[in-house]
Amino acid sequence: MARVLFINAGSEGHINPTIGVVQELISRGEEVVYFTIEDFRERIEKTGAAVRTWDGEKFIKAFISGGRNYLPERINGLLLTADIVIPSVLRQIEGEHFDYIIHDSMFGCGRLLAQILKLPAINSCTSFAQTKQSFDQLLDRLSKNIPADVIEEINGEYQRLTAMVKEKYDVEIDSRYEVFCNPAPLTIVYTTREFQPFGETFDETYKFIGPSISTRSTQDNFDFEAIKENRPIYISLGTVFNQAVDFYKLCFEAFENSDHTVVMSIGKHTPLSDLGEIPYNFIVKNYVPQTDVLKYTKLFITHGGMNSTSEGLYYGVPLIVIPQNADQPIIAQQVSNIGAGIKLDMQNLNPSQLREAADHVLNETSFHKAVSTISQSMQKSGGYQQAVDEIFEYKSKFDI
Repeated sequence: MARVLFINAGSEGHINPTIGVVQELISRGEEVVYFTIEDFRERIEKTGAAVRTWDGEKFIKAFISGGRNYLPERINGLLLTADIVIPSVLRQIEGEHFDYIIHDSMFGCGRLLAQILKLPAINSCTSFAQTKQSFDQLLDRLSKNIPADVIEEINGEYQRLTAMVKEKYDVEIDSRYEVFCNPAPLTIVYTTREFQPFGETFDETYKFIGPSISTRSTQDNFDFEAIKENRPIYISLGTVFNQAVDFYKLCFEAFENSDHTVVMSIGKHTPLSDLGEIPYNFIVKNYVPQTDVLKYTKLFITHGGMNSTSEGLYYGVPLIVIPQNADQPIIAQQVSNIGAGIKLDMQNLNPSQLREAADHVLNETSFHKAVSTISQSMQKSGGYQQAVDEIFEYKSKFDI
């Protein structure tokens, strides 16, 4: 049995794919200590892992203080979290032994902690993977749109922060790629090479294990009998940026008085009463057991988060993607590129456009063929069990 240090700052999209991995590691005899924020304690403790936390509010405040307008600012924000995460982790594990570390690809100063602790490292990548070359090209392209005086200030702050990390923790940071992508000798990517943009360019240190779909316990009682015969359209904007009453009402207008049964998840922060009268053919919930509902779904209208998109494709459901922020526009474009769905713009969306788009995707056979192909690749990829197979193969190289 080995002791595993897992570092993951915490958001639904970064936490959920790791649940099955942690359960599988523990079932094979590993002991897992999982660092995250308090919001996810209960969910992770159910896997059997020991959960420890740092101050989530201070973490977010530090991250946001770096700036939100440009990618180099967000990289500075990640560096600003070092003084929240690193001292807390080091204090809480003082005197303990760990055999290897698994860290998130974006949050939690994982690469820095791996170097400080001198542990074999594994990168948990919950979005599309990036090589240094592809990331540098993206950074160069985006930086051209930043005013000269602003980029000078951002660069100065970056130099100050990397010098601070070197002085405090004796760790060199050689590139922004290291800060943003946390590269490691092994990277677990929760999608397939077929869905990953330029998937053929990644070497064998990247293991594409497909969606990590595990059983999620819930106290919500959902009536599946209501959707088994009439396969529904399922609508969800995910778990974070989902306070969108106007959009939900637009969906009512698009599909009321239609032959479609519609299941809509609105998130825990939007009261059902804010929506007014709900059409008879809609099932509207604050929470929906998504992976179970997708098994019966004929069309998924989604924000395009990696988890939701992968789950839809895994179950062979064509998509309409309405991206909100972060990596969602890139994911939406990739869905369109492989022919598994279409991308719509939330700002210019109207009920007629949404209804016409739904009819188009449902009736055009090319979408169903494309999604069937990608679904097969995802279902063959192995998921969290394959991830742990790769981790154990990696362990054998280090004689762990």
